[in-house]
Amino acid sequence: MPINLVRLEPRDDDHEALVDFMTRNEFPFHSTPRPTRQAIEAAIAGGAYRDEDNDSFWIEHTEHGRIGFARVEDLQDPTPMFDLRLDGEFRGRGLGSDILRVLTRHVFTTRPGTDRFEGQTREDNIAMRKTFLRCGWVKEAHYREGWPVEGGSAVASVAYAILRRDWESGQTTTFVWEDLTD
Repeated sequence: MPINLVRLEPRDDDHEALVDFMTRNEFPFHSTPRPTRQAIEAAIAGGAYRDEDNDSFWIEHTEHGRIGFARVEDLQDPTPMFDLRLDGEFRGRGLGSDILRVLTRHVFTTRPGTDRFEGQTREDNIAMRKTFLRCGWVKEAHYREGWPVEGGSAVASVAYAILRRDWESGQTTTFVWEDLTD
């Protein structure tokens, strides 16, 4: 696989690179599309990128070098989540599936007590939603108007997850959405 996760040190060696990455890119499908230096500095100081509940990585590609950032969040919870951000020049190249597979493998191989891994995105982030499905993740929730949009109306937040047993077997298990009848 051409993708590697390289743990970053937000308070030390990677501080300026992280601030630069987060402030020079626009992230249109995130709650704050253009984070400020002040906001990133405060998040670093508060442990949002590295503490007992968060771990962060550079996404390195064997040909292209550093192409993005990933953070695994809620590490104290039995179901961690993630934040994935690609550098603008690498979006739309079909790299998402490889990245999500590597991130999923990382979580399940380094966290033996984790049996479920979750991610959320906006309803209009079609590329990410298709990436989830290609990687064996299952849509589990559709929160109507659950994602605030800066300067606009809220859109739905869509949650996907993968179970450890599905990841290990390569078989996606599903469930019946409309399990109650009149």
